[in-house]
Amino acid sequence: MKYACQVEINLAIDQTVSLWENENNFSEWQDGFQSIVLLSGEHNMPKAQSLITLQQGKRKMELHETIISNNLPREKKALYEHIHTTYTQTTRFIKLEENKTLYISEVEYTQFNGFMIKILAKVFPGMFKKQSQKWMEQFKTFAEGVNRN
Repeated sequence: MKYACQVEINLAIDQTVSLWENENNFSEWQDGFQSIVLLSGEHNMPKAQSLITLQQGKRKMELHETIISNNLPREKKALYEHIHTTYTQTTRFIKLEENKTLYISEVEYTQFNGFMIKILAKVFPGMFKKQSQKWMEQFKTFAEGVNRN
């Protein structure tokens, strides 16, 4: 399953990328974000591996992230592995104007593990895209709010 989301942010590209990359900001725009811990490699560099912890209701979710490439703002690509899913995410930022940036996220799920997640992916594929778009919209609100302060 593949999908792409995008949002325009009223902020210069350098500021946008800086806010997006800063792990201290993740909890500002990713619901349930708890932590990210570098497990191996050099932070944000290819082959670096991290453990991301999210809290979704009463359930804790852990994702293993492996950076595939990072040459932001042009592109950052990472592999995410979870007990139920495996996917890659490619993030891009494009300068539209001096103070306007296009934020693009492309996601490709390559594996679903377990009966329920396979059913959800088949019957409700839009829920995955909806979550990605929600976080992108929340990032836009956060980034533009920081710019106003």
